[in-house]
Amino acid sequence: MTYKYTTFFRWISILSDFAFLNLALFVSFLMESTWGFWEAEAEHYRLHFLGINLFWYFCSRRVKLYDDILNRDAGPTAMALIISLLMFLAGILICSLAFPRFSLTIGFVVRVSVILSASLLLLKFLFLYLRRSQRRFWLDVEKVAIVGAGPAGMELYRYLKANPQLGYSVEGIFDDTTPPAPGALQLLGRVEDCFSYALSNGISKVFCALPGHEVEKAKMLMEEADRHMLRLRLVPDVPAFAGTSIETELFGQMPVLSPRIEPLENKANELVKRAFDVFFSLLVIVFVMSWLVPLIALLIKLDSPGPVFFRQQRSGKGNKPFYCIKFRSMQVNREADRLQASKEDPRITRVGAFLRKSSLDELPQFINVLMGDMSVVGPRPHMLRHTQDYSLQINNFMVRHFLTPGITGWAQVNGYRGETKEAGAMNRRVEADLWYLENWSFLLDVKIIFRTVWQVLRGNENVF
Repeated sequence: MTYKYTTFFRWISILSDFAFLNLALFVSFLMESTWGFWEAEAEHYRLHFLGINLFWYFCSRRVKLYDDILNRDAGPTAMALIISLLMFLAGILICSLAFPRFSLTIGFVVRVSVILSASLLLLKFLFLYLRRSQRRFWLDVEKVAIVGAGPAGMELYRYLKANPQLGYSVEGIFDDTTPPAPGALQLLGRVEDCFSYALSNGISKVFCALPGHEVEKAKMLMEEADRHMLRLRLVPDVPAFAGTSIETELFGQMPVLSPRIEPLENKANELVKRAFDVFFSLLVIVFVMSWLVPLIALLIKLDSPGPVFFRQQRSGKGNKPFYCIKFRSMQVNREADRLQASKEDPRITRVGAFLRKSSLDELPQFINVLMGDMSVVGPRPHMLRHTQDYSLQINNFMVRHFLTPGITGWAQVNGYRGETKEAGAMNRRVEADLWYLENWSFLLDVKIIFRTVWQVLRGNENVF
């Protein structure tokens, strides 16, 4: 794809963001200080402002905020901005609290946060709206052809057809043997015909999607493309990975394919998730557990003999065991580490039934979150025995342990919680966990938390 104004809009975006950052800093300075900005007394502000500008540059570069500015989808663009803002504002706040010489008040930081966040979010929204409505003015539509009507070629054709913002107009497909599927683009000729057709129809780029065993034809196409001054792009044929998300890395000149994309392998995303876990768990511990735990502990003690808390080894990230903390909801029994709770389970106490139905028995797990053994959102951790059993029965079961287990998760808010008597129920839970692994975003975590709260208030028939 060819964009006429890629560099121009990239620099416009960078300069406008820095302009709004410094406007936010200057307005906050005027609201707080009685000095003039260039007076000697304001020297520490000028030094801090320089450091803050450099830190914004670091945060925006870390999440590649200004990369592919004209063709990156709106969702990833908004996500990159939100992550960079969270990293930036968290860094300034930490410096303000931890370093006395960083003499910016909390009120100053809050004002900068509000002004900058509102300005940049509005600016990016307007840009994305204008980009969508006026794309034809800065996008050069490029005619292309595809060689190879197999699975890779047809998948490429469908993708380019569904994403016109990429700037490609597919003129046709060439293949010696395999015709396109019914209703698809018509076959325009044999492989050897593609260059004569391209030259006579203004096609400047050819995608070679031939299967792996047709290496000689691919080499011939490369030579012919150079001879006719046409650009050739090679599309690897990877039918074994069909239907999955694939990530490509370059090790030198050698492409390496990963069978799935994992957003939380990005350290910036991991940092955002962990910062949110700490913040959210502290809120719950300080403002909810501080007064609710003594009350629930008293009810548990009055209802049945035994400890207030129930500690059980569960499978954590990397399949490392940890002690999951819950309020005790059953009579003390020897089968707790072997049998799941079931409907009308005689082991469940009266107070325990209420705690389980309201999900209050999970409340102490926020201590696990604060310790780093769990996350607020993630796959639910299983008993060690169940992990051993299901890993032998269900494909990809252990993949869910790439993530830190959570108090709630995508599987839970979609109804896959509670007792799992059959492998099919666990299969659906694992599929939901793997979808979360490949599609994580901060906004998705927020959505799951809101849906969890709603389900707790509404009640769930699978919880007993």
